[in-house]
Amino acid sequence: MSLNLISDVWIPVLDSAGERRLIAPWQMAAPDLLRPDWPRPDLNVACLELLIGLVRLVDPPAHSDDWEDRQAADPDRLRDRLAPFAPAFELLGEGPRFMQELGGLAGEVRPPDALFIDSGGEGGALTVREGRYPALDLPLAAMALYTMQTQAPSGGRGNLTSLRGGGPMSVLVEPRGGLWPLIWANVPDRVQDEKPATPENLPWMRETLTSESGAQYFPHQGHPAEVFFGMPRRYRLVAEGDRVTGVIQRPSGTRYAGWRHPLTPYYRQKPGDEALPVRPRAGAFGYRHWLGVAVKAPGDLKEQPKTVTAWHDRSNGQAARLIVAGWAMENMKARDYVFARPPLVRLPKDREFLPVAMVAAADQVALSLRSALASVLAEGEAREAAREEFYLHTQVAFEALLNRAAAADPADLARIWLEQLRAAALTIFDRLALPGLADRSLADQHAIVAARRYLGATLAGYGPAGGKLFDALDLPRPDKRKKEAEA
Repeated sequence: MSLNLISDVWIPVLDSAGERRLIAPWQMAAPDLLRPDWPRPDLNVACLELLIGLVRLVDPPAHSDDWEDRQAADPDRLRDRLAPFAPAFELLGEGPRFMQELGGLAGEVRPPDALFIDSGGEGGALTVREGRYPALDLPLAAMALYTMQTQAPSGGRGNLTSLRGGGPMSVLVEPRGGLWPLIWANVPDRVQDEKPATPENLPWMRETLTSESGAQYFPHQGHPAEVFFGMPRRYRLVAEGDRVTGVIQRPSGTRYAGWRHPLTPYYRQKPGDEALPVRPRAGAFGYRHWLGVAVKAPGDLKEQPKTVTAWHDRSNGQAARLIVAGWAMENMKARDYVFARPPLVRLPKDREFLPVAMVAAADQVALSLRSALASVLAEGEAREAAREEFYLHTQVAFEALLNRAAAADPADLARIWLEQLRAAALTIFDRLALPGLADRSLADQHAIVAARRYLGATLAGYGPAGGKLFDALDLPRPDKRKKEAEA
């Protein structure tokens, strides 16, 4: 038994009635579908990317006007465009196999959970023991394989990262309306003078360009749609009947160089440097991570994903959220799967500085709070937890002020934000430092009182840290003589 990922029904989805059903890819355009429904969040996001990639492969918009004209779902057109690619999307069999080494591989057969980024073993993330998935049904194996190939982390010698680096961040525009509007919102325009893709443009339809001799694979060597189907790892699935029971992996797959993925933000460490893909950090994806993702950042050091900037050009101001997701990796270990749905914010050009200033001010207060807590908490996780609590405590206020940023007076916003930061920082400090104060040694009491005085002075604009805080918000620094008189 095999599975054809184009013609067969295999993708689990939820519909608007709350029912779970299976669809073939061309049925993604049905009007009542909400989202994929795999048993893992990383598979759900990867499934969205696969569907976006399929549309980009077979029927991309020519330009923004064409994108707008074709927003309405057309399942029959999509089925007809996908049909010629069906021979390239067999999961098993003697011929080419979806995202697997052409012609097969010889070697040790490992358990199929090697296909999951948070599994252990050679080339895996060394996070959990092997054996969670002794066998996979064919749809689950196909989705796990696609997820690994398109998000592959660092995996030791010869086990290459994905086309967009190890543990990349995925950012998808999410308008209202369900599955098809989400897919169509993220399909990039075709490149000028681009030739229609054929099955032969897919990497598993040709002999693997291995990296053993240092060879690299550049965008001009492939079709632009291949950005959604990069194949850095050399795999071959082993099946018994309708179950995948093992996987063979060999090192030295294709090393991609110079490719830019349209669903990933990029950054430069300094002007003129190579653009690098952004990776998620463990923990909540709060407002301090929004610059260059949900909010445009000034300059050219942070670049929003191409589909985000395209949405601003295409949508005529239509509101949308983002889906931000990805594995936060550390030394080949999967620490956390980040998933967030921040609002997509677009401000007038003369107001784009406001979120940058607000984040800079919050960062300064968070550092000052962390420093003040040295009299209460030991260096390390405890103080970092307090710092994270501060950002969470101010998240709602940040979003509320950002909603007003397009019309409100910047100075008024700055003063309101400063008061929100002040209240949050002092609340957290008092909660952690004041209980049991009378039972502490006299030296500890003096240290805590001095730390709170330092924090209060900083929040009032005094001292080097206070000056940086007020400068970030473009507020006038207070008169030093007033502080001296108060003292």
